[in-house]
Amino acid sequence: MTPTLVRQHMSHAGPAPRADLCARARDWSEIQERMLVPLYEAVHERLEVGPATRLLGLRCGSGLALLLAAGRGAAVTGVDAASPERLALARARLLPDAASGSSSGTRARAAVELVAGPPADVSGAETAAYSLVTVFEPIGCLAGDSEGLGELLEDALPLAVRGAAVVLAGWGPPERCATSSVLRVATKLADPLRSARSWRPARRDDLEEVAQRAGLKPDGSGRVACPFGYADVESALRGLLSTGLFDAAIAATDAKQVDKELTEALHPYRRPDGTVWMPNVFRYLVARVP
Repeated sequence: MTPTLVRQHMSHAGPAPRADLCARARDWSEIQERMLVPLYEAVHERLEVGPATRLLGLRCGSGLALLLAAGRGAAVTGVDAASPERLALARARLLPDAASGSSSGTRARAAVELVAGPPADVSGAETAAYSLVTVFEPIGCLAGDSEGLGELLEDALPLAVRGAAVVLAGWGPPERCATSSVLRVATKLADPLRSARSWRPARRDDLEEVAQRAGLKPDGSGRVACPFGYADVESALRGLLSTGLFDAAIAATDAKQVDKELTEALHPYRRPDGTVWMPNVFRYLVARVP
């Protein structure tokens, strides 16, 4: 888990082949993204997402949160400039008729928009129209992982109506996130790369600090249990690696070494039937556009 769940890539490691990026995006959408469904659903329920909702999802990735909101009747727009591979999967999920050229996609296109660029590229961006803005990519597990979020919100908030809800998500306390111990592997292996962003425990006010910098008014928060459950160790490895959190470790060592260290770190969470289960708690903040 962005958690990825935050997409951090080491520039000097060289670009990954497109085939690898596509495979990683599929692993994210098929394995890892579903771990955050309890978070998505808790927010949608709390904010009564439905036919009257116009939702702008920032860093929307492969679009599962948007799909759930659309299923509740909301009009949804997804923005993600960082991963065209994930956005292609979101398009297949949310606009399957449009992707196939079927005329039955007309209604879907009226309620769904996906943008591979900044919020300013959203159609009708000159008009404040959105009642809900979400950033479900969790922060709070890498030093500096909220960098750029303030600027993204600054670009997006003019598209929201006054009083619109803005939802930010983050990792919960490390003592309640079993995956924290696994994420430490990334820091240990990436140590030789001094420029690598290192793991750090989530702080209580991470989300509030981002909201304050963006000029938002906090209006409540919540915690949601989001256990990471996998069919086997191989699925766990694919899911965790799809987050991008281990890219620096792979650049500093190699993929085989990272797989080995991760497998060892996952051992305490293996069940007798071979499944992997890691209890986690994620936090969300609801803020309001002044």
